[in-house]
Amino acid sequence: MTDPFEARFDRLILLVGRLNYMWTNTESLLIHLIAGLTGTSKDVAVIIFLTLNTTRARIDLVERLAKMEGRPAQVRDPILEHTQRLAKLSGIRNKYNHCIYSFDPESGNPKTILMRIADRKTDIKLGREDTVDDNALLQIEAVVDQLSAANRDIWKLIRQLGFPV
Repeated sequence: MTDPFEARFDRLILLVGRLNYMWTNTESLLIHLIAGLTGTSKDVAVIIFLTLNTTRARIDLVERLAKMEGRPAQVRDPILEHTQRLAKLSGIRNKYNHCIYSFDPESGNPKTILMRIADRKTDIKLGREDTVDDNALLQIEAVVDQLSAANRDIWKLIRQLGFPV
């Protein structure tokens, strides 16, 4: 029989896997926005997308292309709405992808240890720890659901705008 702590960790790993899958799948839709906004083929847009090695850089590019002078508001505004939505959702994804996992010795709950240095005025702080409790798991599930909805909405926009698919 599976230990309850092991079951919680298994649930966490499955959710992080779903989060990664949904994130990657949804972020890749930026390729179609790049192609449409630049008037290039999807293949050229793939090269541009892969050359930019962070989500933030990809979102920045799409937003800047959408804001270019002469871009109609009916194209610009929905694109900006979707890129801002993705940027907001990226926080949870980053948290669970840029950490290591450990277990609380008393409760057995999984914990995340952030793999980032926080520079302070006179010192640094390493490895902020957060317990992955039921609320955290529900939060990941909610983000996966929101990414799924964002994916559908961005596909709808791509088709409405007639961008390359």
